[in-house]
Amino acid sequence: MAVLPYVTATGNIEKALKGIKAAATPEAVSQDFVKTILGIKGGSGNQMTAYLKKIGFATTDGTPTDLYKKFRNSATEGWAAAQAIKTGYASLYVRNEYMHKLSDEDLKGLVVEETGAEQDSNVVPLILACIKQLKKFAKWDVPPIEEKPEKAVMETLPSNTLPQQNPMAQTSQRLGLNLGYTINLNLPATSDPAVFNAIFRALKEHLLKASNE
Repeated sequence: MAVLPYVTATGNIEKALKGIKAAATPEAVSQDFVKTILGIKGGSGNQMTAYLKKIGFATTDGTPTDLYKKFRNSATEGWAAAQAIKTGYASLYVRNEYMHKLSDEDLKGLVVEETGAEQDSNVVPLILACIKQLKKFAKWDVPPIEEKPEKAVMETLPSNTLPQQNPMAQTSQRLGLNLGYTINLNLPATSDPAVFNAIFRALKEHLLKASNE
């Protein structure tokens, strides 16, 4: 039977989530952070630290996850809270993929079925209350805002803003080469411009000329 996450002071979930949005992202979601910054003291703070890990807001060593950071973004807050429910109560979703839409009575039956607890167990109401606290923040039809891949961004730019290739690169493409090379010239000791013109004309004709020209 699954052990579903819960805290005994369920109202602290809302307090913790509001505190997470207000405070800067910590290096670790530690007991000190929860008790001092989020203001959840004593044993309740210890429970909340463990609970945030179980719903996917922190790794086992306390490192804030991407889900934690998404929740702090007002544009993705609802999506992140929904994902937290799916993470913490994944086994309930195995039984009913629309678990979050169930009535209180039906959800209670699902929890009893999953945990094997007695109908009058005091743990079942706590689990239900924790889910309801998370549902206050959750939105189920709002996907996270994904950053556009670089290629897509480039495609949306007007043609006159696209980076221009230098002539040498274009020549290399026409030649079918993906090579970088350096030419070192030992020029003769002369001031006659005709000599230099002849040298660079020869370079152009024999080294830089595309094969299809």
